[in-house]
Amino acid sequence: MDLMNRVCKPYLDKFVIVFIDDILIYSKSKEDHEVHLKLVLELLKKEKLFAKFFKCEFWLQEVRFLGHVVNSNGIHVDPSKIEAVNNWRVSMTPSEIRSFMGLAGYYWRFIANFSKIAKLLTSLTQKNQKYE
Repeated sequence: MDLMNRVCKPYLDKFVIVFIDDILIYSKSKEDHEVHLKLVLELLKKEKLFAKFFKCEFWLQEVRFLGHVVNSNGIHVDPSKIEAVNNWRVSMTPSEIRSFMGLAGYYWRFIANFSKIAKLLTSLTQKNQKYE
């Protein structure tokens, strides 16, 4: 992952996201995407890095990536993750609350007043804290 981040550094968070060996190239238009795709492929070639063609997908209108849905409307939480949060059984122990907070915390930027909600739940993970 460090190698991929160093190689793709000029384009990271501009039109490239890297996770381990997955590269997501995103663009606002087809014309921009063609340019972005060419830049990344040339960069990989220059660094003597290769992609397995059968693992590649090109020109997708929507991508599910690391629990998010990326499309022309922006980045959104994957609906299956929202369902997982909504269907989470009531946590009764500090360990269960920490697990829930790990899942929900990953999506903090999509949850209004997350820090206020998290503060209340996090307080339940403290010793001698009564669960109500």
